[in-house]
Amino acid sequence: MNEKEIFIELYKKGLIKTLKDRPEGWKLVSGIWSPFYIQLRLLPSYPELLNEIGKNMGKIVKGHGNKLLGIAMAGIPIATSISLNHGIPMCYTRKIAGVKNMEELKEYAMQYGEHSLVEGEMDDGDEFIAIDDIVTKFDSKLMAIEQLKIEAKKRGKDIKCKHVAVIIDRQQGAADIARKYGIELHSLIKFKEAIEWIKDEMDEKEYEIIIDYLENPEKYQK
Repeated sequence: MNEKEIFIELYKKGLIKTLKDRPEGWKLVSGIWSPFYIQLRLLPSYPELLNEIGKNMGKIVKGHGNKLLGIAMAGIPIATSISLNHGIPMCYTRKIAGVKNMEELKEYAMQYGEHSLVEGEMDDGDEFIAIDDIVTKFDSKLMAIEQLKIEAKKRGKDIKCKHVAVIIDRQQGAADIARKYGIELHSLIKFKEAIEWIKDEMDEKEYEIIIDYLENPEKYQK
């Protein structure tokens, strides 16, 4: 499978939804409204598709590090698929209930120092590639990398994480934010290009709204 075939399959399986599925659209975790919704947490229910994604993403991340960091929760099965297909060791972040920003993460780490923030083996000199399903504004990726750094410091390990890889980039500014932090964002699929692959599956009005939204997202925020 190539990235086009993967995207079409994600759409057919309902992991990518558009306005025909929900005419009122979606309010994302980031707070923004969207005329489409990408729900890749269900990927483990489709092992063959997840396996194909692991094969393809492994080609993207190879050469950018020696260890994967699966970002809880959706990034963990994806990182596992990459790891199994390409023999790259992985770690994964733990989901921390109630922690929503960097300040809360640092406070949690100070209060619960004995709790692991990341599971898996780390060694001095490890260069991690953080793995997740999608990216919108990059905030959660920065949180995961900070979680990794705090855990590495607790263990006395000198590590780096300068690369993040996702299945789908919504192309809403994440790459620019990543660059500001010296991080390179890699994606298997760029949504603006991929939407053309399913154009014939949507009615004209639905397609026009999505294209306009991708160019002018502020116009659609209330």
